[in-house]
Amino acid sequence: MVIKKAQFTISSPTVNQCPQDNKPEYAFIGRSNVGKSSLINMLCNHKGLAKTSATPGKTLLINYFIINNEWYLVDLPGYGYAQRSKTTQQKIRQMIESYVLQRQQLTNLFVLIDIRLEQQKIDREFIDWLGQSQIPFTIIFTKADKLSKSKALASVTKWMEALKDTWDELPPYFVTSSAKGIGKDEVLDYIEKINQDLYSGEPEKE
Repeated sequence: MVIKKAQFTISSPTVNQCPQDNKPEYAFIGRSNVGKSSLINMLCNHKGLAKTSATPGKTLLINYFIINNEWYLVDLPGYGYAQRSKTTQQKIRQMIESYVLQRQQLTNLFVLIDIRLEQQKIDREFIDWLGQSQIPFTIIFTKADKLSKSKALASVTKWMEALKDTWDELPPYFVTSSAKGIGKDEVLDYIEKINQDLYSGEPEKE
């Protein structure tokens, strides 16, 4: 897939205020500082598309970007930021849960994991919850350029192996680097394949 057009659409404070059309939505989520904005900008060939922490207010909203006028890329608030107040943390958790569980247009959720870190409790609990809730999701390991290829492979292998204590079938995953453009084509082709499968099941328009 080639992204020819990526444009900010809306920032929604609640799932009820998200766009009303039925375009497929691919949402991105992860812990604070996992490199989510950089990844989105890299995928879309647009350095300033997703704002970083320079605009804190934006991180508390569900941000929509229309891609090629065909599907939405959804930037969800980051989780696990300890410096936020408990009230704000609870608000974000409710926003995330309501979007993930209620949004029928959600086609796939990409969960971002820092490839340099061992499996964190908060990430594991979130992924287990997605599995229990039967939400389609894919793991994206970020910042692969920060490790050698062998260490990156070892880290990913260890992370995925740790899921086997409760997961019979492991979720799909990609390894990426926003700085080096690693994984860009693979992620976009993955989205394109899902979209093709979605539309191939629709009746032909007259």
